[in-house]
Amino acid sequence: MNEVGHVRSPLVRAVYLRMKEDERQRNDDHQYWYSFDRAKVTDDVCERFIQFHQDEETQQFLSNCYEKADWLFTQLYYSVAKSVLGWFMTSTSINGLLRRGSMFVFSQEQLKQLLQIEDGWRGQNLLDLGAGDGEVTDKMARYYSQVYATEVSSTMVWRLQEKNYKILGLDEWDNGTITFDLIGCLNLLDRCNKPMSILHSIRKVLTPGVGKAIVAVVLPFKPYVEQDSKDHSPEEKLLIQGQNFEEQVQFFIKKVFEPAGFNVEKFSRLPYLCEGDLHQSFYMLDDAVFVLKPKS
Repeated sequence: MNEVGHVRSPLVRAVYLRMKEDERQRNDDHQYWYSFDRAKVTDDVCERFIQFHQDEETQQFLSNCYEKADWLFTQLYYSVAKSVLGWFMTSTSINGLLRRGSMFVFSQEQLKQLLQIEDGWRGQNLLDLGAGDGEVTDKMARYYSQVYATEVSSTMVWRLQEKNYKILGLDEWDNGTITFDLIGCLNLLDRCNKPMSILHSIRKVLTPGVGKAIVAVVLPFKPYVEQDSKDHSPEEKLLIQGQNFEEQVQFFIKKVFEPAGFNVEKFSRLPYLCEGDLHQSFYMLDDAVFVLKPKS
């Protein structure tokens, strides 16, 4: 019988297995999170790819995840609260209420390379669509004078207001009264009812000549609409083709972004990380992160 076989309590067993997995993860540089086979895409796509790695800021986020997962009584409280609140609240709203489940998409250095900016660079208006608790918004906000956000979860709106970000309504951000130097659309296209409509609206309200969008998409692409959909399927369906990460990236560039009126300036593969729970210190999905600029 192995070590795990001697652990009879389900709770103790879960903690034991997580700690063993954490030990393995701490000694891993996770190069495969960032891998991209350039031979699987065309040359014009390949030349826009930026190769990243697990940098210090990413490692710090993971270290915080390991530490929080060890807070046993806090994790037990989260587990019980989520079971109760889940009857009448979405997972996003529960996380906002409990101040848990923060996300990590890119580090500050990775963001600068994607946007091709330096530390002292400054823009005017930033809009983050579906900003969640604003932790990722914070990374972009340091480069912009005014920060706007949209969010459907009322508890997440509270978190954004605590940061003094201006909240725009879902029918307000694209009405043309404000133009934006950068629009963040991070892991939203697979969670919204009308992804193509959002892309067209983004293009419409970017500041002429300077406006860009940074768009993150989890691949493989599997849409799931949390609200306003009876079967969790979107009204506008993106029928993404491709047998692997690289092929789906190329499909997005050639068949989604370019027909929507965008050029893709840069893109990369990055881990989409989320704080974990008793069973896992963190959760990870594969993100393709694109920087788009409207065609002239």
